Amino acid sequence: MKIISTESDEYVNLARKTIESYIKDGVTIRLPKDLPSEMTDKRAGAFVSLHKNGELRGCIGTILATTDCVGEEIIQNAISASTCDPRFMPVREEELPLLDISVDVLSEPEDISSPAELDVKRYGVIVTKGFRRGLLLPDLDGVDTVEDQIYIAKRKAGIMPDEEVKLQRFEVIRHH
Repeated sequence: MKIISTESDEYVNLARKTIESYIKDGVTIRLPKDLPSEMTDKRAGAFVSLHKNGELRGCIGTILATTDCVGEEIIQNAISASTCDPRFMPVREEELPLLDISVDVLSEPEDISSPAELDVKRYGVIVTKGFRRGLLLPDLDGVDTVEDQIYIAKRKAGIMPDEEVKLQRFEVIRHH
């Protein structure tokens, strides 16, 4: 097992502090007063991803802002990623030192007319068919083509591979 260094930026530090407080004590932390202004003055969607031993352990996020600032978005999504991802059991206290945490802050999604406007390294994708919607972050290991990216996003949304969808793209600032 690999123990992950806790030295990282403010975004990841906030996610880690949130998860540790919630898992150890059942307490949702308050937004720290000493955060950079881009975390307290800006609103944006954000995803918190957890990996353990190189494998996904949880990932929950919001496409658009649902709180007053990026910091609050991270707190909300860190708790959800560690306790509410339906693909995984909640994180246990003994796993905390083994978690590799990343935070992606999303740009506003923009409509696109074709897959030619995507780049799997630069853009995430959102696929929508009626009320079903799937999202895949950019620059993920094992996702090497736009076709793979769209296919996985459709699968996450329960959309059949041959169904037509509305496409949107977005960029992220990834913190690890």
